[in-house]
Amino acid sequence: MNAVVVLPGSKSMTNRALILAALSEGATILEGVLDSEDTQVLVEALRQLGLEIQHHPNKQQIQIAGTRKIFPNRDANIYVGNSGTTARFLTALLAFAQGNYRLYGKPRMHERPIRDLVEALQTLGANICYEQKNGFPPLLFCDADRQVSDGRQTKSATVSGSISSQFLSALLLAVPLAARSANIELRLTGNLVSKPYIRMTLEMMKSFGVLAEISGDFEIFRFAMGTNYRTPQQYQIEPDASGASYFFAAAAICGGSVTVPGLSRQSLQGDIAFVDCLEKMGCDIQWCSDSITVSRSPQKTLRGISVDMNSFSDTAQTLAATALFAEGSTEITNIQHVRYKETDRITDLARELRRFGAIVDERPDGLRIVPPKQLIPATVETYDDHRMAMSFAVVGLGLPGVVIKNPECTHKTFPNFFNLLEEL
Repeated sequence: MNAVVVLPGSKSMTNRALILAALSEGATILEGVLDSEDTQVLVEALRQLGLEIQHHPNKQQIQIAGTRKIFPNRDANIYVGNSGTTARFLTALLAFAQGNYRLYGKPRMHERPIRDLVEALQTLGANICYEQKNGFPPLLFCDADRQVSDGRQTKSATVSGSISSQFLSALLLAVPLAARSANIELRLTGNLVSKPYIRMTLEMMKSFGVLAEISGDFEIFRFAMGTNYRTPQQYQIEPDASGASYFFAAAAICGGSVTVPGLSRQSLQGDIAFVDCLEKMGCDIQWCSDSITVSRSPQKTLRGISVDMNSFSDTAQTLAATALFAEGSTEITNIQHVRYKETDRITDLARELRRFGAIVDERPDGLRIVPPKQLIPATVETYDDHRMAMSFAVVGLGLPGVVIKNPECTHKTFPNFFNLLEEL
């Protein structure tokens, strides 16, 4: 194998950029955007709020006319599917959007906790109610802005970072809406998971003209009253680093090399740290200014490693799949928060790894994986989790007879995944 894989845009960056552009004054052209279920539900939600959006999928381009603060449509019933970023980011926006809205999604979305974010928004004056079960979507928003102007010069809210970094990112992105009549201070409690995503949010906000005053190690964030975004007119989205992990893993498992253009050590995406894991396992890495190449000589054997994946947990399943082909055990730690993703990514990952004959020790915060002497071909349940499907599809490159159930779930973030995989 000696492949160059051109990947679609980052989902995380695309959805952040859509929010930033929507809250900016004037038109923004987003280049390299991802066109997938997770981004489509956000685009459709913004259209329901009255924004003018021109989407050119063939060009990977979206032009969006920002409204700065007030959405034209004051009533909407908004569907978010099972997109965590869409649900969390829109929750913060709708909290101060001066309208009456309902936010709902797939049944799994209604099982994903959102209490920490809602309580922080309520502290800032938002009027949010739970339609069914306390702490979970669906959510109802009732013209919350009536409660915002209460005379305080500074409004403070605390939010936990232990379940999802998206709660803090959502609050940060919505600051211009909350800062209409007061300074805003956001305080983080608990251990922040997936910290690189907060760095990504802050860097992207900076590109749209807003700079946070930060105290400590992401402990307190302050913004002045009247803070507003300014459109950069054009913004480039990076290729998806999480998606790149599957193709880098293919090089590790099968031997040969895979190059992904558009990524580098300077990427805003923390998931490029997955490449460091492959290097520790025995792969060779070439870092260039505009590409990353992962290669493994057939003479080199993959070896198991122990790694804290808290800051790049979206690639934990990819590493677990790669571990099936390594000598010795692999330990993945500090990813307890992935139990609240599209599925319980610890319990369900352990179950699927065992189908291949692996000995798996499931722990509260991760896994220890010991591959068998002889891998057994297996049929893999995906639990409607795109990352489960893509990770185990890569196993099929090195082990004939692997079957992936419900492969269409990859449309959530990577619609052409299997086409690119087949090209390898």
